[in-house]
This record gives sequence, C-alpha cells and structure tokens, in this order.
Amino acid sequence: MAHLKPSFPPLQPSTPSHPSALFDMECHRLVQAATALSLLFQGQGIRHAFYGSIFPALLAKNPASDEIFCIVEGGQSQAHPFRRVRDAIAGSEDFTVTHSTWTNRLHVSYRRLIPAIDIEILPAGETGPRVLDNPAVMKVMGIPFLSYSEFIRAKLKSWMIRGSERDALDITFVLANYWDRIDMNRIPDQDMNVFASRNPTAAPAWGALRKKYGM
Repeated sequence: MAHLKPSFPPLQPSTPSHPSALFDMECHRLVQAATALSLLFQGQGIRHAFYGSIFPALLAKNPASDEIFCIVEGGQSQAHPFRRVRDAIAGSEDFTVTHSTWTNRLHVSYRRLIPAIDIEILPAGETGPRVLDNPAVMKVMGIPFLSYSEFIRAKLKSWMIRGSERDALDITFVLANYWDRIDMNRIPDQDMNVFASRNPTAAPAWGALRKKYGM
C-alpha cells in the first residue's frame, strides 16, 4: 500500500513548547522511574507496557504531563497481575507497593527519587490488550509503551466512559501526528466517529485513516 501524505498539518503539542533543558528536567524523573520498574519486571519475565499522557508528552518533547501507568500481563498459571507485581517487588529497596482493597487499585512508588514517583498498575485486558506482544508494544527512549494503535484504543475507551479533556487531547495529538502508523482494525469505528464529531480537530486525521483503509 502506498504511503499517503496527509492533506492537513500535524498538530503541535497542546501546550506551549518548552526548551529542551526544561523537558529533560521535568520528564527525567518519570523516565527514570519507568526505566527502573521496567528493568525489574524484565528480570522477572513479566510482560508490561507503560501508558498515559506521558506517552504523547515524550513524543512531543512536552513536559506538561504527570500521568503514567504500567499495564501488566497475568501469568501463565493465571496469577493476577497485582500478585505478580507484589512478588516481583518484594524485598526491593527502591520500590514499595500500596494495595487499596477498598478500591482494588495497586500503586508502586519509586523511592530513589524525592519526592517519590507513583505509578499505578493496571491489569492487561482491563486496560489495553490482554496480551502485550510485539504488535501491541513499542519502545520510546528504550521503555515499552502501548503502540500508537493500542494507546488510542485504550484512551478512547476511557474517553467514552469519562469524557476527559486530557484523554481527548492525547487521542487527538497521537491520531493527528501518527495516523498513518495506526492499525484501524484496532480502533472501534463507532466510538471514534462519536469522538471525531465532538472533537473536530481530530476529524481530518480520522478521515485520512479511513480513506487509507478504503472506507
């Protein structure tokens, strides 16, 4: 299939551009925490991918983000992702785990930095795909993240439930700038039509993606 050029300009970051030094200063802490957690999980054979507004922030070199999650697969023995994370972090000097049984949420804190960096753990399948294999994951700065397609799919699901402006901005930025790398088969067509109708800046990229797939 021939590579299609968009008939519209890609979106710029939703907030003003910042000098590289400021980007490095603001994002370095999140990247450092994610790298450390990823290395720990890799050592335990736990497949995972990071997710959240940190993804478009890194793509845009825009420091205006404090949202980061880590999606974790369950084990072959059907061990719950939360159990796998608790077992992996047991005895770690750099990480602590907080599990709220009332809300059934699990948070990991990276204590090597002050203040500590908090990363919420999300079970694969509830957020993102159930299997975090190569098509679903991509590397940014050496860290595994959900791919463009899976990021938009997960954010769109969240937006359909909560209608968050942050989710809308994230979807629009990734769609507008990387539409030609997105697998449309992973995007719920009806939900994205609703999204594009309520977020007109996303409509040109969505239209270009549909045209690419002959729709």
